[in-house]
Amino acid sequence: MGRAPSRIDVVSDAICPWCWVGKRNLDGALALLAEEGERFEVHWRPFQLNPDLPREGVARDAYRAAKFGSLERSRELDAQVAAAGRAAGLEFRHALMTRTPNTVDAHRLIRFAGEHGPAAQDAVVEALFTAYFRQGRDIGDRAVLAEIAGEAGLSALDAANVLASDWGEAEVVQEDVGFRRLGLSGVPTFALSGHVLFSGAMPSEQMADVFRRALAILREKAHAAA
Repeated sequence: MGRAPSRIDVVSDAICPWCWVGKRNLDGALALLAEEGERFEVHWRPFQLNPDLPREGVARDAYRAAKFGSLERSRELDAQVAAAGRAAGLEFRHALMTRTPNTVDAHRLIRFAGEHGPAAQDAVVEALFTAYFRQGRDIGDRAVLAEIAGEAGLSALDAANVLASDWGEAEVVQEDVGFRRLGLSGVPTFALSGHVLFSGAMPSEQMADVFRRALAILREKAHAAA
């Protein structure tokens, strides 16, 4: 009988471009480790890059210009992200992105998807990244979020009903605040079996090596304690 899957937690925001790059690189790392017989269960955890945004979001150009000092600087950063995305096989279409949304509802949808298992949650996370970064959709809009849930294989009606309620909101906000209190300021952040390993979107091979070494250490400790 094989080992139980190891748990990976990814602290992420649905509008964090490096989180999409990190997800794609994580997929590659897990494929490499699967060839070595390792199995993982990935759980997505909420973090808000912009926790003080109004619920309806804001115009992206104005917000980014204020945040980074100028629209030119914002576009330079977008170009860097787009280049990193291309290297990971992802297409960022910043010209289509007109709003910076509040992501509480997107995180509630991710939490709802998690109730249906890791594969369903993974599909929704991927669909949210694609909707925002490639299609320029407003993922702060509950109707759009329900559509995305349907596209990812969940019931759009169930998602709409959940989003129309306050289900999961207190938990999402509490988790987000909790990560800040722990000193977390950058995402994506990756943890293995409850141990934070690294932040950032490092390449798949490097990521696989970190997980490989961490697994060896955790198993050695567990064996010593047995």
